[in-house]
Amino acid sequence: MTERREDDELTYADAGVDIAESEAATAALVSAVGEGSGTNDYAGLLDVGDRYLGLATDGVGTKLLVAEALADYSTVGIDCVAMNVNDLVAAGVEPVAFVDYLAVDEPDETVATQVGEGLAAGAETAGIALVGGETAVLPEVVTGLDLAGTAAGLAPKDAVFDGRAESGDTLVGWASSGIHSNGLTLAREAATRNHGYTDPFPLDTDRTVGEVLLEPTRIYTDLLRPMREHGVRAAAHVTGGGWTNLSRLGEFRYLVDDPLSVPAVFEFVQGEGTVSDEEMHRTFNMGTGFVAALPEGAEDLAAETGGTVIGRVEAGEGVEIRGLSL
Repeated sequence: MTERREDDELTYADAGVDIAESEAATAALVSAVGEGSGTNDYAGLLDVGDRYLGLATDGVGTKLLVAEALADYSTVGIDCVAMNVNDLVAAGVEPVAFVDYLAVDEPDETVATQVGEGLAAGAETAGIALVGGETAVLPEVVTGLDLAGTAAGLAPKDAVFDGRAESGDTLVGWASSGIHSNGLTLAREAATRNHGYTDPFPLDTDRTVGEVLLEPTRIYTDLLRPMREHGVRAAAHVTGGGWTNLSRLGEFRYLVDDPLSVPAVFEFVQGEGTVSDEEMHRTFNMGTGFVAALPEGAEDLAAETGGTVIGRVEAGEGVEIRGLSL
């Protein structure tokens, strides 16, 4: 391993997550098990007659290490619900139920209670039912805990998003609540170079560094009905891969010429880790957690839902944002 000076530029791969390797491993898994014809980029879709049953599964990731450091697991359940239901919404599917999987090295009633409170809060916000789950004690497999879950949803067949934008479409974006539950491996590495989790957050001293990193993921289920009504073709939940997620909407040029403002937490991570602009936008949502593409009525959709028209879809390739070509 090359020795890195304290002022060297930090990347996601330096912190321990290589996106290219992760995508290659995922592709290998999909190739081995096969991908169903009803699967899109955000959810698996099963034909159940006049509707689709949608399924999405995801976890909280290394955000759990921040929770462990603060001994505060009260919000990670919200993240777990959010990361799953938001994927269903991006597919045009209405989430209806959620099951969780909690793996621990040893049982802890206090931790379990806090996790459960977060799951309940997330389910209430998303308007879904918690229909059970599983707790596994795996002392030789897990250190601390891991939390994941699966959301199920339903959609009429004609209501599911096509999943592909078209040249000329307008892009509408909705603000994130912060880092959400993605890129925490890089964010933690940067944030703790010169600070502890209980230190005051330099850009908002009423909160600690850890509290800012733990800000729970925004839930976007309230967007589904108005997106359907306004004829959204495709949507992106901005998670792993940051702004390159827009490429999931088809091979076009996504010109984001009026992006939402960047929250202070990203400025802090970038400054502490000397992270490049490109690496930040390839890793984090940078203040925009959800994006939709639609042919007309974008201003009305934005006004109705608190969104913002942020750009457009053109012929070409890549994502253009803040002077970057991703």
